[in-house]
Amino acid sequence: MNKEIYNTLRNRIIYLDYEPGLILKEQTLAEEFGVSRTPLRTVLFRLEWEHLVKILPRTGILIMELELSSITNVFQARLELEAVIGTMAAERMNRDRLDRLIKLQSDCEALKDNIAPRALGDLDMANKQLFHESAGNPFLIEMSERLYSLTFRLWYFNMLKMDRTTWNLEVDAVQEDLVILADLLRKGTPEETGRARKEQLLKHLKRIRSSFLGLTGL
Repeated sequence: MNKEIYNTLRNRIIYLDYEPGLILKEQTLAEEFGVSRTPLRTVLFRLEWEHLVKILPRTGILIMELELSSITNVFQARLELEAVIGTMAAERMNRDRLDRLIKLQSDCEALKDNIAPRALGDLDMANKQLFHESAGNPFLIEMSERLYSLTFRLWYFNMLKMDRTTWNLEVDAVQEDLVILADLLRKGTPEETGRARKEQLLKHLKRIRSSFLGLTGL
């Protein structure tokens, strides 16, 4: 699989550069990336497996819609998975990664009163990456990445709609999570770290649910 094309398309989808419901043309994409349809289709099949697109024969490539009910199911699937990853990561966390996690706290603080959804999204991904690196289990990481992408899209959609007040509340919530995780990692408490990640994910879901319902009227 062409990783460059895959990463480009995946980023466009999760950062909503491609709006949900948009239909892309395979030929147009092939021409953009300067490849034949065969390597492109390998990427598209992967994105379809990840539930980010749906290939419609003789029509095009549908960017999947944002549906709160299905995303809630994804969050439920993530809960135990992220708890396990949190526990494993805490057992293997080194000083360098912990320092990087601590730095994310100040990076987060800098986003107060500065509405920058992509920056906060990148910060959350950096946090996730630190735990994935420490956990070191490729099978768990692959599944985590797949599920994370689906929930990230809805969170990012919500961030794009936030005013200054709701934005600062979101930044505060993310920063609080980082502080709690760093403190538990310093103490060397793997099981508590895993439970904290699960609890943080539940709170994250509640914020998304509240915001999504309020913003869309669904």
